[in-house]
Amino acid sequence: MTDLLPLAVTAVGVFLLAALAQAVTGFGAALVAVPLLTLVVDPVTAVVAATTVSLVLTAGSWRRERLHVDTGQARRLTLAGVLGMPLGLIALALSDEHTLSLLIGVALLVLVGLLSFGVRFPEGNVTTWTAGFLSGGLLTSTGMNGPPLVLALQGLEPRSYRATLQAVFCGQDVVAVAVFVALGHVSATALLLTAAGVLGLPLGWAMGDRVFRRVPAERFRPLVLGGLGVIALVMLAGGS
Repeated sequence: MTDLLPLAVTAVGVFLLAALAQAVTGFGAALVAVPLLTLVVDPVTAVVAATTVSLVLTAGSWRRERLHVDTGQARRLTLAGVLGMPLGLIALALSDEHTLSLLIGVALLVLVGLLSFGVRFPEGNVTTWTAGFLSGGLLTSTGMNGPPLVLALQGLEPRSYRATLQAVFCGQDVVAVAVFVALGHVSATALLLTAAGVLGLPLGWAMGDRVFRRVPAERFRPLVLGGLGVIALVMLAGGS
């Protein structure tokens, strides 16, 4: 019990920060949660917990905004993501903790770079299927599937963009969590982190809403990206 309590408190804090960042900037919470969790637990546990908490978060968001979902885009991105998941699972199975930590650090650094420079993908089916495939592979290997989807859906109007993104997140998370359960990756520690993370989400969103009203998102965004970049560099330095 003495070991579990600090871990649970840490998880509440991590997912509180993740929810706060997403509420203010629109970034995927996993970009914040996975790297921070790997500082206290093994990478597989971090990925499983972050994905499961994401499912809870996005299921509610998708349900509230389901009437605004671009169904065609959501189906294609979700299906493409499922097709890409086996590659991520192979990486998860073949990589030891050291290699997986380096993979997460490198992926985080690349994704932060794409978001920092405002990279945009050209619209079309090739982009949709490629982004979906990449997101699925990233989800089951690093837990961080958001950026390819964000970059692929920027052509939608804001409300449809947000709703479609939540629908794809939810659909991919359902499949990923089911696969993690089937493969025996859902440990007692992952369940503890998930339960604690769900407790941290509401407070994180409430704090994010207050920050959003007082600090423009364009001012807060560089702080979040800079912090994520530092985390990635720390992970890479520690794993080298």
